Amino acid sequence: MANITSQKKRIQRTERERIENRRFTSAIKTLFRRLEKAAEEGDASAIEAEHRALVSKIDKAVSKGALHRNNGARKKSRAARIAASAGS
Repeated sequence: MANITSQKKRIQRTERERIENRRFTSAIKTLFRRLEKAAEEGDASAIEAEHRALVSKIDKAVSKGALHRNNGARKKSRAARIAASAGS
């Protein structure tokens, strides 16, 4: 455990940031599962809504630094593939 006050604050801040990053990544995984479920059911409006929500969440995570931009691009590409394959 740190003895220096600024280091104690830094540890607390790092933990808060880690939890926020986990929130983003967990939400993205959940939205992927929802998109895949909508794709299996074949409901076009649900697929569109889930895809839009997922892409928005990925963009926010990338802008906040929770995901690397290449990782975000890869996830968006995967989501588009899932949505397109279900649409056809």
